[in-house]
Order: sequence, then structure tokens, then C-alpha cells
Amino acid sequence: MTCELLVLEFWRSDINVSITSRSKTVELQGKKIKLQIWDTAGQERFHTITTSYYRGAMGIMLVYDITNAKSFENISKWLRNIDEHANEDVERMLLGNKCDMEDKRVVPKAKGEQIAKEHGIRFFETSAKANVSIEKAFLTLAEDILRKTPVKEPNSENVDISSGGGVTGWKSKCCS
Repeated sequence: MTCELLVLEFWRSDINVSITSRSKTVELQGKKIKLQIWDTAGQERFHTITTSYYRGAMGIMLVYDITNAKSFENISKWLRNIDEHANEDVERMLLGNKCDMEDKRVVPKAKGEQIAKEHGIRFFETSAKANVSIEKAFLTLAEDILRKTPVKEPNSENVDISSGGGVTGWKSKCCS
């Protein structure tokens, strides 16, 4: 089974990045899971391309920057876009990134929690730079997908969950 994960990172829209893809294999529930991660960097110029990725995605992470109010304001628009273009059963998750920069925070954690609750999705605050809750977020999303995806061969030890995006290990290369 292949699972595509789409990562929309709105806080990187001001830099020149293209859609990137990485994969990582993890073990969940005794099965080897291949996460194929597509990272669009949330750039408007990729809007048309991004909507085509929605159809194949089993999970979508929306990532905003807690130090950038504009990146958070885009979340509602992208959630509507996902509702219009993604499969009905796609797992979604909201991440408030850069939690290591508390002194520069402009988006309160409660706002992230509120929008996640309104849309019935999970919420984490993370730091790609300090590697805070990154692995937990990806593993949680993969577990949620695995939980609702029937496995055709119950005795199979390998399940391929693919998702796309700029993640090397669990840390985005933009924050190295």
C-alpha cells in the first residue's frame, strides 16, 4: 500500500523553493511504512500543481510559522481548498512551527488549537530547527492513516505509505 503525504508550509512562501520530495521508512504496528513526503512550501505559484497532489494524498500537513501572522491567516483558505480538491477521507494535521522562538511569537497557541478543533484535526506545535515534535507529528499522521486504511494482506510485514515534501530525516532542509 502506498500513502502520499502532502506538506504545505506557509511560512516559507517568501523564499525561492520548488516542490520537493523525500521519503523515510518507519516501523508502526509491526509494519514497515514508507512515508513519501511532498513539500510544496505553500507557495501561491504552485497552487494549481498543489491541488493535483491533493487527490493522491492520504495525509496533509498544514504548517504555519508562529512568528508570522500572515502564514497563519492562510490556513483557513488552504483548509477550504483541501475540502474542495482532496479525497473526502484525507487525514489532515495542523502544525505551528518555530515553537523554539517563543520570544518572537505572534500567533498564540490557542489560535492554532481553536482552528484545529473547528476542523476536527490534530494540532502540534513543532520546531524543525530544534527538532521538537517533528517525528511525533509524522508518526501520528501515519498512524491515523494506517488505522483507517484496510491492509489487503493481513500477514504482510510491509506497508508503503508514501508522502512528498522537503523533509530529510524529519528535519526540513530549509532549517538546517
